[in-house]
Amino acid sequence: MNFNHVVVGVCGLSCRLCPAYYRETKSKCDGCKSEYRMGAPCPFHNCAIKKKTVEFCGFCHENATCERWRKHREASKEHDSIVCYQKLENNIAFIQQNGIEEFEKEQKIRENLLRQMLLEFNDGRSKTLYCIAATVLEIDELEHALKQAREKSMGFDPKQKAEVMHSLLEKVAENKNYLLKLRK
Repeated sequence: MNFNHVVVGVCGLSCRLCPAYYRETKSKCDGCKSEYRMGAPCPFHNCAIKKKTVEFCGFCHENATCERWRKHREASKEHDSIVCYQKLENNIAFIQQNGIEEFEKEQKIRENLLRQMLLEFNDGRSKTLYCIAATVLEIDELEHALKQAREKSMGFDPKQKAEVMHSLLEKVAENKNYLLKLRK
């Protein structure tokens, strides 16, 4: 099967905001539907892609009654893996209402903001935090935090720059009741 949206997970996650997407090692993941990931065990790949030939579970005619997908969605309300699942339900609803192409447009904006944070404010220990922030915060909140961090950290070393960005992201999270860590 040829995929039009390699970096949109079958279950509705955005691969563009996953820490594994930004690895610089052999274990770098190029998306849930990349050749690398298609060989990994995933019940959604087996069912949606291999059996039903759909790219997204939400487009399957059985999505409303699928027990596996229901359990995944319920678990995503409380737990994460290496990627943040906090917005999974929002992603699913958005894709079902607007299509994957529109979802991809928004995710590319988020990815661009994440890449800027990683390039300008990464102290070598911030990737997961920035990935979660890019997933959870609204785009305008990310843009504002990035602008403020640039203004407040001119001339700072990488560690100080990261501290400024962390502080700004945490302030937004606190005010909006967002969680900027993986839920185990």
